[in-house]
Amino acid sequence: MNKLNKYIFQYYFLSLVSFFVVEIGFAQDPILTKSAAITLALESNFGIQMAANDIEIAENNAAVLNSGYLPSLSATAAADYSNTNSNFEYPGQFLEGGEPRPDAEINEAEARRYNSGLNLSYTLFDGLGRHYNYQRLKEQYKLSELQARETIENTLLQLFSVYYEIARLEENEQVLTETLQISSQRVTRAEYAFEYGQNSKLDILNAQVDLTNDSINVLNNNLQLSTAKRDLNVILNQDLETKFRADTIVTFLPRLTFNSYVENALVNNVSLQQAKSNLTINDYDIKVSKSGYLPTLDLTGTYGWNYNQSAPSAFFGGTNSKTNALGLGASLRWNLFDGGSTTTRIKNAKIVYQNQELAIKQVAMQTNADVKNALAAYDNRLRIYEIQEQNVRTNQNNFERSIEQFQLGRISSIEFRQAQINLLNAETNKNLAKYDAKLAELQLLQLTGQLLNVAF
Repeated sequence: MNKLNKYIFQYYFLSLVSFFVVEIGFAQDPILTKSAAITLALESNFGIQMAANDIEIAENNAAVLNSGYLPSLSATAAADYSNTNSNFEYPGQFLEGGEPRPDAEINEAEARRYNSGLNLSYTLFDGLGRHYNYQRLKEQYKLSELQARETIENTLLQLFSVYYEIARLEENEQVLTETLQISSQRVTRAEYAFEYGQNSKLDILNAQVDLTNDSINVLNNNLQLSTAKRDLNVILNQDLETKFRADTIVTFLPRLTFNSYVENALVNNVSLQQAKSNLTINDYDIKVSKSGYLPTLDLTGTYGWNYNQSAPSAFFGGTNSKTNALGLGASLRWNLFDGGSTTTRIKNAKIVYQNQELAIKQVAMQTNADVKNALAAYDNRLRIYEIQEQNVRTNQNNFERSIEQFQLGRISSIEFRQAQINLLNAETNKNLAKYDAKLAELQLLQLTGQLLNVAF
């Protein structure tokens, strides 16, 4: 089982895979749970499928069949046939009795020739180049697994970025719909009050303007929501018009958990692991180049079978012959001087190795900075979310009192509308803060190398 399949199995195990659960109440569209979205992405996302194919290619390259350790065996076979008619004349030649030697005629003189052979060759020693190249291919396979892991992590971040945007817009949809209902009730109230002479036509017009604005807000939010759902369906590789709703329940990991993740970030970060894997590959490149200084010893073995049936001639009768031959051999090649190309390859490979060492230090420093920045951003956004929650409670209390005062005629419609807008802004800002904080948490998990080790 390769690493990509392990990641998929890990999510199956951690996520309590449940696909679509029908929500009862507010909406009839089924809920696409987070675990179900992950499962669909791991199974169907184009990028992840291509990463799986890349792993399979690397696995094939690292197999013993591509190692150079196995001998090569070839077979040859050939067959020839000829049918000849010949007429021989002997001018000026006489027999013992003095008569002229008669002409000789040979018709349908058949000749056949068959041969077959087996050739076996094996490199017993090639200066250890084969050994180090095989180790390099194995490390390349490990690197492809890390690259696939990075693809999965990036896909999951992309998935949740869209998924939580859908969840935010759905929560906003509920808030905006409730605001629209209140504004509609306000128009009705203003019309009744006008009929009984309790307010002016201006109050009705103000209420209708606010109702129109709230209707436009609902329409715009619905458009954004439809677009976001299509974007998620693209990531999940399913029909663009598939209907679903997002799970709006969000939980956050304990702060102490992140402290341990941050401490081991330089060990688990996938970019740093890839850089270290590339360094190992560069080391094998140096060793492969050095193998050019050592000799190569090849062993060969041959077996041949031949059958030859020759046609008769004017002087000799036809003959049949069979031969079997077995041959063994060994050859030693030692390139004592190749014009300096081996030395040049070694020098360049060492420079590449030094650059990769510098790249590791650079990636480590950048990763350390990114982790610290991501942790600070996460703490900040989590704090903002807590403040926004309190702000919603405050504005909710203010709006409830404003409703009472407005019904008693103690505040104007403008003051009531301002309280309504303040509550709307507070609730939408709280929704934004919640999902911003969750995305910051996911980004921190990726940087610390733990994104694939938690359940959603």
